[in-house]
Amino acid sequence: MEEIVEGVNNINISDVHKKNRIQVSNTKKPLFFYVNLAKRYMQQHNEVELSALGMAIATVVTVAEILKNNGLAVEKKIMTSTVDIKDDSRGRPVQKAKIEIVLVKTANFDELMAAAAEERENNEGDGQS
Repeated sequence: MEEIVEGVNNINISDVHKKNRIQVSNTKKPLFFYVNLAKRYMQQHNEVELSALGMAIATVVTVAEILKNNGLAVEKKIMTSTVDIKDDSRGRPVQKAKIEIVLVKTANFDELMAAAAEERENNEGDGQS
């Protein structure tokens, strides 16, 4: 019972309900799913928080670098930590690395997104002739 009370006391309510957080997995979705989702979140909220555990950390870093290299985002904050995950097969907690990267959209984000949308429209028109 004490562990439950301690766990409840450690929950950060602002973390639970973040609408602009993407929890990245390296097995569930392709890389550009997360890139495009992050773009959409930045359009809606002006910033996005990418979060991952363990092996998915490389995916989060890659997504962040793609957005930065395309001039769409800049880093606001990078946080690293370790979290205890209960391993059912071993019956004891295992420590996993965790990263959280907060990106904010650049001043010319909207221009770049509009140009990309226009280019897509032009390419679709070319293919139908």
